Amino acid sequence: MFKDFKEFITRGNVIDLAVGVIIGGAFGKIVSSLVNDIIMPPIGMLLHGVNFADLFLALDGKTYASLANAQTAGAPTLNYGLFINNIIDFVIVAFVIFMMILSISKLKKQPAPVAEEPTSKDCPFCYTSIPVKASRCPHCTSQLG
Repeated sequence: MFKDFKEFITRGNVIDLAVGVIIGGAFGKIVSSLVNDIIMPPIGMLLHGVNFADLFLALDGKTYASLANAQTAGAPTLNYGLFINNIIDFVIVAFVIFMMILSISKLKKQPAPVAEEPTSKDCPFCYTSIPVKASRCPHCTSQLG
């Protein structure tokens, strides 16, 4: 069983997957920081100082000054502002992945196949396939141009 496990772990695609997951996690943190620290503050400013992270609905019917206050009080909350931030995170990650895949597919495009010179042609009299260099058809003995 140990031998099979070692074989499984050392396969190239498993290692590639592990590297992809690690890089993806780090990339997710970068995108979250981009959304929370760069994109959302100007949007909040345009919406008269709204901080999306503090948008919530207290399910106990009481009013709280902030999400932190509601959570401290133990109130159940519906955090739709954080949900909006996560949607923006997802859209940015999906767009970047789309652009990466598009770039990679452009790099992988195969060159156009080179047209090969034909090695045979049809006899105009009997329509039998003959070599291109032939001056007489071996089947009908017609003289070829």
